[in-house]
Amino acid sequence: EQGAHVTLIERGTIGGTCVNVGCVPSKIMIRAAHVAHLRRRSPFDVGVSAAEPTILRDRLLAQQQARVDELRRGKYESILEVSTAITVVHGTARFTDAGSLTVVLRDGGEQVVAFDRCLLATGASAAVPPIPGLADTPFWTSTEALASSDIPPRLAVIGSSVVAVELAQAFARLGSQVTILARNRLFFREDPVIGEALTAAFRDEGIEVLEQTQTRRVTHAGGEFVLTTNHGELRAERLLVATGRTPNTRGLNLEAAGVKVDEQGAIVVDDHMRTSVPNIYAAGDCTTQPQFVYVAAAAGTRAAINMAGGDAALDLSAMPAVAFTDPQIATVGLSEAEAHRSGIETDRRTLTLDNVPRALVNLDTRGFIKLVAEAGTGRLLGVQAVAAEAGELIQTAAIAIRAGMTVHDLADQLFPYLTMVEALKLAAQTFTKDVKQLSCCAG
Repeated sequence: EQGAHVTLIERGTIGGTCVNVGCVPSKIMIRAAHVAHLRRRSPFDVGVSAAEPTILRDRLLAQQQARVDELRRGKYESILEVSTAITVVHGTARFTDAGSLTVVLRDGGEQVVAFDRCLLATGASAAVPPIPGLADTPFWTSTEALASSDIPPRLAVIGSSVVAVELAQAFARLGSQVTILARNRLFFREDPVIGEALTAAFRDEGIEVLEQTQTRRVTHAGGEFVLTTNHGELRAERLLVATGRTPNTRGLNLEAAGVKVDEQGAIVVDDHMRTSVPNIYAAGDCTTQPQFVYVAAAAGTRAAINMAGGDAALDLSAMPAVAFTDPQIATVGLSEAEAHRSGIETDRRTLTLDNVPRALVNLDTRGFIKLVAEAGTGRLLGVQAVAAEAGELIQTAAIAIRAGMTVHDLADQLFPYLTMVEALKLAAQTFTKDVKQLSCCAG
């Protein structure tokens, strides 16, 4: 679109992590697991008979892969085929210097690619912690878990953030007995009330959450994993390791080009996606930016503009984040602790969902909405939500923060009655009113 001739070098499958082995297949699996859960148990069992569903994992996997293939073809491969300005090279690249790459071609041989500008968007891979014995076992990362055709009787999960909890709940709902081993607590980087709410929901479903648990050794024999922890031994047929993701920067020979990375190997970029080398840019999970596909997409677009002489910055001050558990977790802006670390005095309110009409009619009042505002002005700084549809309401909060709205502005807005997003208005009203004393849709 900017008039450049582009060479795209891909060592794996076109489309990258999200469509092939990340967001898309995981959300399909999570949705299938949610349907299975509702057939087994729902708030309306008093009038809608529950029954244990039959899980045919091989058929679910085929359905999942069919949609992945469809999206990869429609959104990536077919577009590249008709884009005459883009040449696709299949192989593995490494820098020769700050103006050229050497590509080891998939079909054999090498090709030197010279460039005026270069964009690095190599993504990230599952991190593998240095637990003694782990590397010698057939453990799963999220990639293997999503492609597995079986539902193990017992699944142990090492990890406590998004990937770990999403897949843990999905496998539990599809029939596995799941145990999560968290070195700290679930979502330990977020407001503590988030992890507490999710832990309670998981335990209610029969998912065992072991907090402050460190795995000291892993062995595998006779089809069984044995995990030695600071609280004793744990056995399971399968082990999922989901402790974060590591930038795919090793092997790029970045030092030959002078590109700087941080201690984790992430490429250091500014808000224009510029690296330490003027003609080399980077975007996505291989950088110091947050590892979300929509951040990567926005960063890539701005990098392309800037590489063509433009001036586009990426503002992450109102970046929403969602974990697709049930209830969902959604955040945007500053938490109370983050605001205090930035020297901002805050006022905050937490509204439990038994005060939200949508949750009441759903007969599911698990969770809360928390608003963090600047003391004195009421300017909205951040929102944390744990709710069945938290991911569907958080963008409204993001727009409110971006617009500089106060909680009083938010309370004055019109929100459709019996929607979950109405919880934002109700939470904003609690700064000046007792919402328990209001009629159902009081403005």
